[in-house]
Order: sequence, then C-alpha cells, then structure tokens
Amino acid sequence: MHPTRPVFLDLRRIKLPMSGVVSILHRISGILMALAIPGAAILFHQALSGPDGFAVVAAILDSWLARLILMLLAWSLLHHLFSGIRYLLIDLGLGLERPAARRSAMIVFAAAITVLVVGGGLAL
Repeated sequence: MHPTRPVFLDLRRIKLPMSGVVSILHRISGILMALAIPGAAILFHQALSGPDGFAVVAAILDSWLARLILMLLAWSLLHHLFSGIRYLLIDLGLGLERPAARRSAMIVFAAAITVLVVGGGLAL
C-alpha cells in the first residue's frame, strides 16, 4: 500500500474540476427530465380533458412554484443538450486536452444559463 494514498475520501473536501461538475450535472439533469415525464403526462391529459381541465392546468402553471419548476426543467434540458454535444465531440477525439476540456466545460455551463436567462426573458 502506498503511503500517499488517502485513507478516506471526504467528498465535501474534494474540489472537482469543472469537467467533473458538468458531468455530474449532466446526470442530474437527465434524472430530472426523466422524473418530470409522469407529471407532464398527467398535466397534458388533464389539459386535453376539456375546457375546465385546461383552466385547471393553466392555473397550476401560472403559479410561481410551477414557473420555478419549469425554469429548472428548462435548465435541465439545455444543460443536458449542451453537455451531450460536448461528450459527442469528446467521443470524436476533439477537446481531449486538459485546457480544451476545461474550456468546453465552462462553455457548457455558461451556455445553458445564458440561453435560459435570454429565453426566459423572451418568454415573459
């Protein structure tokens, strides 16, 4: 056993590189989108049930909590899309060097938030 090997891993003390943060957020965003499918299906079914059902769904989606959840899901979609493109490029052998990987991770992180803010501003 090597004397420099850590005895324990305290995940709160480990400083992940931006590539690691983007990787973890990619997985979290995929889980969020998958978990949102049943709720979206229920709301869609309710909205198609008739004018009263549509009014109920419209009232639900007009609340601040629903808007917050929709913003979270929009970020989830954007982050998952941009980081998925990044991983496809990495699979093609582009951006494997450490500086390029850091730069692409920052671009993914910033692009998802930027498109969310600009798109959210346009939607209001």
